[in-house]
Amino acid sequence: MKEQFKKFLNEEQDPKAIEKITSKLNDLLMKGEEVGYIAVQKKPAITVFPDSIVLTNKRIIICKPKNLGLSMDFTDYTWDDIASTFVKENILGSEFSFGTKTDLAVSIDYIPKIQARKIYTYAKEQLDLLKNPVSAGTPVQEVVEPVFEEETEEIEEVETEEVTNFAEILPAAPVYTETFETIQPAQPSTGERKLSELSKEELFDKLQNYKKLLDNGLIMQGEYDAYKKEILSYM
Repeated sequence: MKEQFKKFLNEEQDPKAIEKITSKLNDLLMKGEEVGYIAVQKKPAITVFPDSIVLTNKRIIICKPKNLGLSMDFTDYTWDDIASTFVKENILGSEFSFGTKTDLAVSIDYIPKIQARKIYTYAKEQLDLLKNPVSAGTPVQEVVEPVFEEETEEIEEVETEEVTNFAEILPAAPVYTETFETIQPAQPSTGERKLSELSKEELFDKLQNYKKLLDNGLIMQGEYDAYKKEILSYM
């Protein structure tokens, strides 16, 4: 089975991380389930036990090593439970995130940009297949890297400021404890756009920011629930 996953080692994936994942996947994959892509976290500092994300034709599997890499936690989400997917390219890698139909937001950061683009494309293809099923005899198309327009220097500066203002918050997991920076609540500007003018991606980012403020005690649960209800009404 390891030979089958050598194709995932040509886009900056950590070979040791791929080896650990593939040794576990042999017992996790269901009948008829095939791996479409594997992306591995790559932080600026040396990461001995990076998180990984596996996309198959049936689900998304989040892999988080624990106990110094001796064991691993797996969390999976089937495609019919996923409502939307997003990718944000930052200065240091990209962040891939998705939302479920139960309003759960999951994200993994520090994914190399080419890997983030490919898992985003693969995820979009799987969601399209749910909406427009193809016949059993139709071959599944290979993952094709999407063409992204070059981002201007001005856009990159805005993203850098956003990363600076808000502490990095990973998905809730019982095995990690993160130290958060102090977050200052964003003050609305006089020219702030109305919710009805924002795209789904912008609405999702705004909802995540409110969740960060709630987790850091800067707003009350009631305030967050009101913000959430209002934002979801436009999604």
